Amino acid sequence: MWKSIQPVLPVLLTVVLMEGALGILSPLIGFRLASSGASTFVVGAAASAYFLGFLLGTLTCQRMIRRVGHIRAFGVYAVCASNAAILFTVLHDQTFWILLRGFAGYALAGAFVVIESWMTDKASEENRGRVFAMYTTASWAASGVSPLLLNFDAPGGILLFVLVTIGLSAAMIPLAVTKVGNPKIDEHQHLPLSRLFRASPTGVVCAFGSGMMNAGLYGLFPAYIKDHGLGEKELSLLYSITTVAALVTQYPIGFVSDHFGRRPIIVGIMLVSTCMSLLLYALPDVSFTWMVVLFFILTAFESPLYALGVGQTTDYVERHEFVAASSGLLFAWGLGSCFGPTIAGSVMHAAGPQGLLLFAAGCFLAVALFTTYRALRRRAKTPEEQSDYVAVPLTQGTYGAPELDPRGEYKPHPPAPAAQAGDAE
Repeated sequence: MWKSIQPVLPVLLTVVLMEGALGILSPLIGFRLASSGASTFVVGAAASAYFLGFLLGTLTCQRMIRRVGHIRAFGVYAVCASNAAILFTVLHDQTFWILLRGFAGYALAGAFVVIESWMTDKASEENRGRVFAMYTTASWAASGVSPLLLNFDAPGGILLFVLVTIGLSAAMIPLAVTKVGNPKIDEHQHLPLSRLFRASPTGVVCAFGSGMMNAGLYGLFPAYIKDHGLGEKELSLLYSITTVAALVTQYPIGFVSDHFGRRPIIVGIMLVSTCMSLLLYALPDVSFTWMVVLFFILTAFESPLYALGVGQTTDYVERHEFVAASSGLLFAWGLGSCFGPTIAGSVMHAAGPQGLLLFAAGCFLAVALFTTYRALRRRAKTPEEQSDYVAVPLTQGTYGAPELDPRGEYKPHPPAPAAQAGDAE
């Protein structure tokens, strides 16, 4: 086990620091905007700006990485992200906060592309499944625990922004002291969405819908909590508990889908999520305890949607196309994440705080109806014909690491050279 962990331990430490910082920053910005009187549209626009910047970063950052090397590029991106975090304490205009969110998203995308290419370089055909599992666990654990730190600052204080800046800056240390030189970076090739949609319409819709729903919900949770008269303590608990819910149901639902088919499970979890959303909508004055319970159930059932969509698509593409197909689905997820918060914020602006539940219910129901339609149009593959379910770590920062997914075809690569004293790195 230690032999699998040792080569990627510096990268895992970097992942924990960055995901931990993001787990604080994302709800903090939304809550501070809502507390300052910003409309739900502005709160949603800020969340959308982050995902737009992140999406653009994943598409364009490879050029800098190739030009200056992994360690220098990671340093540039990490410093830019930490600078953006501290600037939130200096610039208080809502427009600047939206722009800073987009800038931070772009910088963090570049940092995570470096991280995931580094992880891929360290993984062999024999251990990449374990590396992928460790990456998933580290990402989700840091994302689930770090929002609890929202309780350690007075309302309107700057301590949390300072902690985020420290976390993003400290993330440079594990990679900076490594003795390994630059790994080879491969371009993230992705299949066009039109090609993916022809192969698996359900997979593309699930990926897009998952991005739209998750980004919309988590991006507007701060405004929803604020409008219900609750504070950062309740927001931190809601973020952490729903992140845990997303983790604990991945494998049970994946196990069931491997034995009973993807599409019936997709329809089932979307209908349960729709019911939970409508129940929360019908109970605007529900106690915080019951609010957490209902949101736990909601996120527990809707969170595996993206991984189910990847599994559905994998069943209809060749193994050598898996990485390109998975990257295409990540692009669809990113597009959905760009639109989701702004649309959710607009619905809340028109219908009040409970509009967030109407937005969620509408998205869940749309995916369920589309999947039902597709089930009537094309025969599903039998459980024996399906690929195995794999949980995919899509948090605020990760890019999904499609090269590490054991369902894809392994492409051997030469080991990275050891860094020498006096090297450019």
